[in-house]
Amino acid sequence: MERERVTVQEAARRLGITESAVRKRLQRGLLEHDKESDGRLYVYLDTRAMGRDEVRDSSYDMLVRRLENENEFLRRELERKDTILLNMTEAMKALNPPAQEAASEAREPPETVEEEPERAEPRPTTVESQEPVRRPWWRRVFGR
Repeated sequence: MERERVTVQEAARRLGITESAVRKRLQRGLLEHDKESDGRLYVYLDTRAMGRDEVRDSSYDMLVRRLENENEFLRRELERKDTILLNMTEAMKALNPPAQEAASEAREPPETVEEEPERAEPRPTTVESQEPVRRPWWRRVFGR
């Protein structure tokens, strides 16, 4: 078995992991290493097993499959909710007249100057005695 002596940075690059992951493996005794007198760490790597880390490969593939499945699920959910919103919008349009027609029906004839003095009487302040207010569309549709 041929081995090559490399720095921690080079070992991380070759294994496809971070430097901190290499250092953690050194602490756990999973990688063979030595330390120079100047404090530099060197890692011994098998020259045949260069490339991506085997542990990362299996978990990486599993993670990619899981994320692809989750993305597909979320796409289907968005399509389903878009369909529901479209159906609700169409139903509301069918129940309520367009805004222009509703606005023209709700308008009162313009007041003339002669009618102004009649309106000089104070309005009552209680809610029951005021003119009825048109309910919002969502209350008419959902009955609240």
